[in-house]
Amino acid sequence: MEEAGHNPHGEADFLSGFNPSSVLDAGCGTGRVAIELAARGLDVVGVDLDPAMLTTARQKAPHVEWLLDDLSTVDVGRTFDVVALPGNVMIFLSPGTEEAVVANLARHVSSDGWLIAGFQVSPDRLSLDDYDAACRSAGLMLEVRHGTWDGDPYTGGDYAVSVHRRP
Repeated sequence: MEEAGHNPHGEADFLSGFNPSSVLDAGCGTGRVAIELAARGLDVVGVDLDPAMLTTARQKAPHVEWLLDDLSTVDVGRTFDVVALPGNVMIFLSPGTEEAVVANLARHVSSDGWLIAGFQVSPDRLSLDDYDAACRSAGLMLEVRHGTWDGDPYTGGDYAVSVHRRP
């Protein structure tokens, strides 16, 4: 990303803008975002269902807590200021599990925290209306939606970063 002129830490920059002390990186993959947030001094936990990706994350940052678990059932045992789903996590879930994942992750959002997800929007994938409905069912309301992790306004494009929180 850096070689192509893109900021490899755009998600971490965006999430840091909420001044969290703790972040749950849901669908963390190899840990790119979680590792950067931990380097900034945040308390970070990464969760993913892919053991190979978590092996890589653990090798890169053994000091970060990495959990092998399903996002629809994981119970970290605490809440976080931000629960983040960067990297198109919502559209890589098994179809039909999106509402269960949102409901479970909402349980991990502190009373004054945020659920923040960025994913591609297309007719054959999870729609923003369906995602917002899942968030409403979980007790979260849309606060703001951006078109990029840089905070550009969402104008109906093919990518959205949605910020939800409790009313």
